[in-house]
Amino acid sequence: MASYLLDLRALVAAGFPVDADRIGITGHSMGGHGALVMALRHPTLFQWVSALAPICAPTRCPWGEKAFGAYLGPRSAAWESYDASALMHGARRLFARGILIDQGLADKFLEEQLYPEVFEAACAAEDQPLVLRRHPAYDHGYYFVASLIGEHLAFHHEALTT
Repeated sequence: MASYLLDLRALVAAGFPVDADRIGITGHSMGGHGALVMALRHPTLFQWVSALAPICAPTRCPWGEKAFGAYLGPRSAAWESYDASALMHGARRLFARGILIDQGLADKFLEEQLYPEVFEAACAAEDQPLVLRRHPAYDHGYYFVASLIGEHLAFHHEALTT
């Protein structure tokens, strides 16, 4: 998926009148994990990032252990390069505009899979501005995304227009 997104970014930059120096990325759930990882691994290609209910520390959760074990082999340093919280360590203040994350507090995956508090602590340690908004009564699904996607679009629009 990473190579696909990088190829897509290059195609858009080559084929449309966009400013390739001002591109952000966003995603939901596993896509939110991907957006955070892509932005952290390629901060010169993605200047800002937002996510809705992202998996923030996959090396610590059952999904990550299963996926990384299947694709990357036994636990190793390679796993860290796909973990947003691990990547944030040493990434001192990469995104001056900050990072926006929204998380529903009624999300059934919150405690066992998502770990936004781990990413929040990593951002604090690296002086990376982060807005982590926690929303009571929201779960992981469609209405959560539909209720908040407009604010994420506004976050990206503001970055493009300032």
